Amino acid sequence: MAGRGGSDGPPGRGLKQRVRTAGRRKPSSTRWLARQLNDPYVAGARAEGYRSRAAYKLIQLDRRFGLLGKGGRVVDLGAAPGGWSQVAAAAAGGAPVVAVDLLDMDPIDGVEIVRGDAAEAGTQRAVRRALAGKAALVMSDMAAPATGHRAVDHLRTMALAEEAYAVAAPLLEPGGAFVAKVLRGGADDGLLNALKAAFARVVHAKPDASRRDSREIYVVATGFRGGGRAAASGRGPTPPLP
Repeated sequence: MAGRGGSDGPPGRGLKQRVRTAGRRKPSSTRWLARQLNDPYVAGARAEGYRSRAAYKLIQLDRRFGLLGKGGRVVDLGAAPGGWSQVAAAAAGGAPVVAVDLLDMDPIDGVEIVRGDAAEAGTQRAVRRALAGKAALVMSDMAAPATGHRAVDHLRTMALAEEAYAVAAPLLEPGGAFVAKVLRGGADDGLLNALKAAFARVVHAKPDASRRDSREIYVVATGFRGGGRAAASGRGPTPPLP
């Protein structure tokens, strides 16, 4: 399996596969299937044993920002199905890697899985016990289910990013890093201001493994120095699903 020292991209692309619309399959389902069959990162994940193509996003972010390292404890928020945790465990050299999700996850070598809501105190206590120290990296690839309403999707995904940072801040060691998915347009001012107060460097990045038509990007904060407060968006309640 590729780890930090492995490739940051999938094996070479083969011939493009065409998918016929058949039976009761909707055209949208056919398009999705064709995209999956012809996505080199999907093929690469299958060949290299990753649970999802998202593993390459973390590998590429790590190559650019040096997020992972031997001996560094890692917390993976919203970890299922586990692709990011696999990459972190391969790089950690036996240091604790803690994966948190509401969903059940199959075991991963070198990863302690905590099932629960990361915003809840009981889950956070379980994470601290499993971590047994401060984290070098807290990361979140969480995104709210897409509704098709851009404003709603943005608010919901930003709420998850802010929640992830609220969890991360007490866990990080000096010099640590934080990564969270946001949407095109970047992190809101509340989160950005909180990150800039607490980290030496804050940037947005879109790894090559992120699909071109996807609005996702990542906020990457490195050089944790503490002192920042959890983001205060001032937005009020996150809107319900339409």
